Amino acid sequence: MIGPHNLDILSIIICGMLGKKFFSTLNIETFIPIKDEKKKRLKKFERNQIILPNDLKEILIGLLLGDLCAQKRSSKGNTNLHFEQGIKHKDYIFHLFDLFKNFCRSNPKISDRLADKRTGKIYTRVQFATLTLPCFNELYTLFYPLNRKIVPLNITELLTPVGLVYWICDDGTYNKKHKYIRLATNSYTLQEVHLLLEVLRNKFNLKCYAIQEKTGYVITISAKSVLNLQSLLNPLMPIMMQHKIGM
Repeated sequence: MIGPHNLDILSIIICGMLGKKFFSTLNIETFIPIKDEKKKRLKKFERNQIILPNDLKEILIGLLLGDLCAQKRSSKGNTNLHFEQGIKHKDYIFHLFDLFKNFCRSNPKISDRLADKRTGKIYTRVQFATLTLPCFNELYTLFYPLNRKIVPLNITELLTPVGLVYWICDDGTYNKKHKYIRLATNSYTLQEVHLLLEVLRNKFNLKCYAIQEKTGYVITISAKSVLNLQSLLNPLMPIMMQHKIGM
């Protein structure tokens, strides 16, 4: 007999085999994790059968350029993904959970962060994590070759319009007065920022440049390119995040 636990696994395997079209039409409400249900630990062969569909991989590429964290407990272990946003972006985090819930054991949780060291304020967050799975190992290898996040050297071939959408959702800010978009790339080296600039210029035909701030370098997409970017990304942008591209 196939129980709820096995249905979760079955849905992931089917989605991986049939791809984007099936995944987008599947009634995934059937497979929402039940909060209080005690689930069995997945066996190794079950984990190995879980496939990451290409459309979700494209989204994860963009998210990993942004705030998404991939984690491994050991060098030979498998990878899990940790999603987190401030409470004001709860609609967005629940949107992400809706995309990845078949890879999760439990629903998003709301909690308070530790007090901010600079301001003393306590901020509320919403977060969830995926199961630890082999299908995420490739992404960990790309973005964490030395156990710290980098920009992969082949980011040009990895980043698609869908990935760019979710990178902007995570790290983008639209300046209403001057109508440009800024990407918070402060954690990357100048060389990595230049690599990202090349992708934005050559693959997406955007006018953009880097600005040095106290905490690092940020990318600015010129107002002259925002209209073109809106045309490209608006059909793909989650509705609650359209303000990130000035819509």
